Amino acid sequence: MKLVLAVIQDQDSNKLSKALVDHNFRATKLASTGGFLKSGNTTFLIGTEDIRVDKCLQVIKDNCQSREQLVAPVSPMGGNADSYIPYPVEVEVGGATVFVLPVEQFHHF
Repeated sequence: MKLVLAVIQDQDSNKLSKALVDHNFRATKLASTGGFLKSGNTTFLIGTEDIRVDKCLQVIKDNCQSREQLVAPVSPMGGNADSYIPYPVEVEVGGATVFVLPVEQFHHF
């Protein structure tokens, strides 16, 4: 048995949740916050049999697309902030960060 831990952007949360149910995966959905952009993320905890891990990863990949987003950089700490002009920077966001962990024991009470 494996635990699939997927951190995705909030925009993809409902779409992925529906797709997981459609493919008979049970998941726990947690609200989380990213460290880089300080934006909302959703973390899915999915327990599945070893033979279904590849299918689970494919469902995640198919439903979590990366996209370009403009963000305003944070002003520098220290130094002369008067000369700092914050121009928006285009960064890639979205997609999924996925960890697959072995499960030594599983109990359902």
